[in-house]
Amino acid sequence: MERHRRRDKRFVTDASGQATLEYALVTAVLMAVVVGLWAIRQVFFGGLAADHALAAASHHVDGAWGWVCDVLAF
Repeated sequence: MERHRRRDKRFVTDASGQATLEYALVTAVLMAVVVGLWAIRQVFFGGLAADHALAAASHHVDGAWGWVCDVLAF
């Protein structure tokens, strides 16, 4: 009976690092999400997204006959 108790204690001490590993993984994922959201915020508030949208829009043509260019660009 004594030998069975020692085996149970050894199993509990071997599994004690699981919580630390889970904490480290969750912290790493949370930091990745925070950095990703910060990068997206920089793109939108920095004007880069608007610049790309304007450059890709077919009606982003300067000139007096802009509406004609819009119609012909489609």
